[in-house]
Amino acid sequence: MFNNEINMSVNIAGVEWKNPVTTASGTFGSGIEYSDFVDLNALGAVTTKGVSNVPWEGNQTPRIAETTSGMLNAIGLQNPGVDVFIERDLAFLKEFDTNIIVNVCGRTERDYCEVVEKLADNDVDMLEINISCPNVSEGGITFGQNCDSVESITKAVKKYAKQPIIMKLSPNVSNIGDIARAAEAGGADAVSLINTLTGSKIDIHRRKFELANKTGGLSGPAIKPIAIRMVYEVAKAVNIPIIGMGGIMNAEDAIEFILAGASAVAVGTANFTNQRATLEVIAGIYDYMKKYNVKDINELIGCVE
Repeated sequence: MFNNEINMSVNIAGVEWKNPVTTASGTFGSGIEYSDFVDLNALGAVTTKGVSNVPWEGNQTPRIAETTSGMLNAIGLQNPGVDVFIERDLAFLKEFDTNIIVNVCGRTERDYCEVVEKLADNDVDMLEINISCPNVSEGGITFGQNCDSVESITKAVKKYAKQPIIMKLSPNVSNIGDIARAAEAGGADAVSLINTLTGSKIDIHRRKFELANKTGGLSGPAIKPIAIRMVYEVAKAVNIPIIGMGGIMNAEDAIEFILAGASAVAVGTANFTNQRATLEVIAGIYDYMKKYNVKDINELIGCVE
């Protein structure tokens, strides 16, 4: 049981979270697959898999490969489209007492805006705009690597959004601080980072790439030091909240992100090896606060200089 004298709630762009833990998009479905293992009511938020304006088939298989301390994925944002999502997934999520964050993907600026417009009057708490996926041939990462593009697409979706907008940033850039400032200039209410790093793996016996796509997004513990560094840089660059992610496997990892400047964290790849990872992270953060007599989680956010 959590002690009410310890405050774990955070406010992200005007949305109150009961604790600073959500799921990373693409690693938790829409919660349906995990609801037998995880009490979704316990999470600060559930972040859904990417949702597009029309159904996407995704990339050819094989599209998953294990690596040292991580994994490569080239799923390609496969999803049934926003209409099915609203009728099936969103209807399911509304049964729970948790914030709903919908990850939005697209190939063109108009694609993103169509999804945002359709979700505007639905019971959704926040929108995460995925401009950083390295596994699609159009849109995705191409929007997230140029400051002008980031600012432009942020302004575009803000015209249609009734919920706070989180811009999901790519680590595959030369200066993450500049990209974050561009998102803030475009009107972003928050940013999330990092998405996966682009990588490849070759089967030396078959002498072929292990992924049909040749490249994929690297996630897992291997990328955490890079993610921590980038979260710290962005925290110094912008004045909007940060949701940190990238290799969080336990509470200690999550606390690192918070100390670096993240107001909340997202657990991703860990969900594949431990279905209860999110709950263990929440409990571990509470135990840390109790051990060090921290009464309010907000005292820890960005306290490392």
